[in-house]
Amino acid sequence: MNISKNIAIFGIALATSGMLFTGCNTVKSLNNTQKGAGIGAAGGAGIGALIGSKAGNTAVGAIIGGALGGVAGGFIGKKMDRQAAEIERTVDGAEVVKAGEGIIVKFDSGILFGFDQTDLRAEAQTNIKNLVKSLNDNPDTDILVIGHTDNKGTEQYNQGLSERRANAVKNYAVSQGLASGRVKTEGKSFSEPIGDNDTEAGRAQNRRVEIVIVANEKMKEEAQQQSSL
Repeated sequence: MNISKNIAIFGIALATSGMLFTGCNTVKSLNNTQKGAGIGAAGGAGIGALIGSKAGNTAVGAIIGGALGGVAGGFIGKKMDRQAAEIERTVDGAEVVKAGEGIIVKFDSGILFGFDQTDLRAEAQTNIKNLVKSLNDNPDTDILVIGHTDNKGTEQYNQGLSERRANAVKNYAVSQGLASGRVKTEGKSFSEPIGDNDTEAGRAQNRRVEIVIVANEKMKEEAQQQSSL
């Protein structure tokens, strides 16, 4: 059974546990503060059910791996709520996925790059610059940039393309003032599709860059200290 199927199963547990926090509200209505607080009881893989099919397994795993859960997770979730709302207001062309104690900012590759290109379009540079401002205003986070392709062409070629595009986003962000030590990159080729690679619409969904934002150790320590007061 792959991770996507496991996520779906654990999502049922999260939905059940979520009712304890929301009464008549649905899991969909949970904000990050509530998700962060509830994730310990529901199981970390349940975060995937909140993300659904909007992001790949690497993005989901990065958030699961860094989640604290409990009251401390609630503190982190509150901060992530505020930053997610800011990104939604200020970064055009981005889909913002709220995911418990983390955020996924997703760009279709066509918004960022020309066909088979790795140079950022002019408007994409503006979008990344605005994202960097938010990241710098919220310095206690780590960032993972993940490149994805569709399945046209060889796996080897697409692996290289996905890596180059992820690095292009990182390099431009760093040139705009983002600390390079906060950012890691990965290329996943077409190994983590979120759409059907047998259709053009599905392939368009799969050509994307995901930017994962999670709490760094400083934020986690502060959250744990606050939760013990």
